[in-house]
Amino acid sequence: MIAEKMKPYLQNNSAIRAMFEEGKKMAEQYGADKVYDFSLGNPNVPAPEKIKEAIKEILDEEDPVFVHGYMSNAGFPHVRKAIADNLNQRFGTNFSEENLIMTVGAGSGLNVCLKTLVDPGDEVIVFAPYFLEYGSYIRNYDGVLVQVDPDTESFQLNLDDFEKKLTEKTKAVIINNPHNPTGVVYSEAMISRLAAIMEEKQKAFGHAIYLISDEPYRELAFDGVEVPFVTKYYRNTMVVYSYSKSLSLPGERIGYVIIPDEVENSGDTITAATIANRISGCVNAPSLIQLAVAKCVDSEVDLGYYDRNRRTLYEGLTKMGFTCVKPEGAFYLWLKSPVEDEKQFVEAAKKYHILVVPGSSFACAGYVRLAYCVSYETIVHSLPEFEKLAKEYF
Repeated sequence: MIAEKMKPYLQNNSAIRAMFEEGKKMAEQYGADKVYDFSLGNPNVPAPEKIKEAIKEILDEEDPVFVHGYMSNAGFPHVRKAIADNLNQRFGTNFSEENLIMTVGAGSGLNVCLKTLVDPGDEVIVFAPYFLEYGSYIRNYDGVLVQVDPDTESFQLNLDDFEKKLTEKTKAVIINNPHNPTGVVYSEAMISRLAAIMEEKQKAFGHAIYLISDEPYRELAFDGVEVPFVTKYYRNTMVVYSYSKSLSLPGERIGYVIIPDEVENSGDTITAATIANRISGCVNAPSLIQLAVAKCVDSEVDLGYYDRNRRTLYEGLTKMGFTCVKPEGAFYLWLKSPVEDEKQFVEAAKKYHILVVPGSSFACAGYVRLAYCVSYETIVHSLPEFEKLAKEYF
């Protein structure tokens, strides 16, 4: 018999993944060109050519025993140094390879942070809407998820409610910037206010409260919007990153965690996180893609591709009468459902072979998410179908 802890997941599996699987079936039935699947944040842009060249070079020139062998649980030192040097150059930070742990994507990185920090009963605060897997990750370590209500005017951080939700049991706070699912970017002023509240509460409660900044979309920011590097604003910060979006490598599962020297008891925290990486079952991040990433730290995301998709979809839908949050970052469009029950709207969209994800999957009912990391043709061809859908409501 399966574990009691797993039984709720059987009834509440990922709606995003379920929609993705449904999209594949619809594509087989109607043809892929007649299905407009905006469900999954799976980049349609191929990985940079430099990645392929780096992999070939590594396989041709390096000792295969080294390439495919074990390394430190934290990852190859020279890989971590290459990333640290790149971050220091770009953001004016002061990291060394000792501050980085290579992880199996951002999901593994978040679990490493939470395993390092959370004791049973500790509270971890998240801001709705949020990537619902956060709750699963927190419960992995018998932590308690505390949800901050969304600010449905701006979808910036609701700091008034946040301040009320902080208690002596609060061990960590998770933010995601640029944000999935809304596409907003938290400004420097917003991050500064968040940091000030957390500093004050740390002093009041007499223990550290950690800020975990989940940043797989860091490079995806439009119109000159700046994404603050959070370690510069709050010392007890851990940064989680993934190359899934910036280098279009979601299936390779490669990312890292940064634990700065400024973090309380940083030496023990870094050591504990490295051990957490091992005993979580990952042991270490995949070796070949670690080596490849080190050669590609200067590669850039194709912002122009995503920006064209963003503008075409946002402008097309708002002209039809839909209300959307204009995305500043990431590659998601957050659309207000024209009916109170957004799941009804999701089902109505399927009649036109349009697949979108209900906002309740992100703890924010009344909205739907569209991932516009699809082909430009998918967006263009979907707009006439959206027009038909719009006529049912406007």
